[in-house]
Amino acid sequence: MELTLLGTGAPAGLPRPDCPCAACAASLGPDARAATALLVDGALLLDLTPGAVFAAARAGQSLGQVRQVLLSHPHDGPAMEVPAGLPQPGRVPDGRELALLTGHRVRAVAMDAPGTGYAVTGPDGQRLLYLPPGGAPAGLEENGKDGYDMVLADVVGRPDALAKLRAVGAMGPATDVIAVHLDHDVPPGAELRRRLAAAGARAVPDGTTLTVGVYEDVPDVPRRTLVLGGARSGKSVEAERRLEAFPDVLYVATGGTRGGDGEWAARVATHRERRPGSWRTAETCDLVPLLADDGPPLLIDCLSLWLTDAMDAVGAWDDAVWADGGERALRERVRELTDAVRATRRTVVTVSNEVGSGIVPATASGRRYRDELGRLNAAFAGECEHVVLVVAGQAVVLRG
Repeated sequence: MELTLLGTGAPAGLPRPDCPCAACAASLGPDARAATALLVDGALLLDLTPGAVFAAARAGQSLGQVRQVLLSHPHDGPAMEVPAGLPQPGRVPDGRELALLTGHRVRAVAMDAPGTGYAVTGPDGQRLLYLPPGGAPAGLEENGKDGYDMVLADVVGRPDALAKLRAVGAMGPATDVIAVHLDHDVPPGAELRRRLAAAGARAVPDGTTLTVGVYEDVPDVPRRTLVLGGARSGKSVEAERRLEAFPDVLYVATGGTRGGDGEWAARVATHRERRPGSWRTAETCDLVPLLADDGPPLLIDCLSLWLTDAMDAVGAWDDAVWADGGERALRERVRELTDAVRATRRTVVTVSNEVGSGIVPATASGRRYRDELGRLNAAFAGECEHVVLVVAGQAVVLRG
């Protein structure tokens, strides 16, 4: 089954008309995108957009053989004229299946937002799923071995759609995930590619023709990622974003509850409200057993508080205890943790503070903590495929 992407942008296109934002200003040349529309084997058009005929011609295709035009989402604005020779656009009711004379079968997938998703099975049995902007499938059932070869979805706007598909086996490691309906929420270029790769997805330019079921360079989601940053830098948001497209994430909070501390309780509440409802939470600093077990991805937030707990346990704040075995005991705890990270088979995203670039702490204990956190971050980073430093909400890739 051959698929040509006549457009890959949001319904308003990218750049948006008359939008002065930085992302729109940078969306030029190959980063400019028309509204998303897909041509399947020259016979099925999913979403009719302005300029579709010219977009097809630029891609070396023709709409002359199109036998069915289906809309996936409400189209705002004035009514669009249907080009001569094309059938009138329609929509398949949720749950119904349409059989085309060309041998394609199209099943309408119910969504949790206005619009319809389409599961297309080609004459050769290859399967693709196309989702409308801002939507995720509703009421999915276990899919077993019948996963999709390709998924085209609003990865940036609704990463949880991928999580739902993964949860029921509708997506696997070899599923080619193509981001469509791309808008100005993420700067184009390297930042967009980085965000999509964390979800196991990629973007392609308008006019690209893909063969469904042929293995492409599907981005490998890194097994271990360390996210560093200063206070309020956005490091936790970055870490959470990296796992939004995966189900059943275990959020490991190393800070505990701190009863009576209102500010801490407010921080915890903010984090919980931001996280998907399907994620579970474990409040513990006992990370080694979690890393050794098989299971869903871990998000550990954060190493800084783990170190505080470890230093409390070995008496690191007392100079005499530190000299009389405390330092050696802490080194052993750090070694056990980094060994566990090296051996883990789970996907792990870990957050830590970067504290060594500012004012020198006034106390000996503060300087000791700063030094030990620097050593821990370096040792932990050495075991990770990806390491990023978040500054002012911007992720700077240090490794990966």
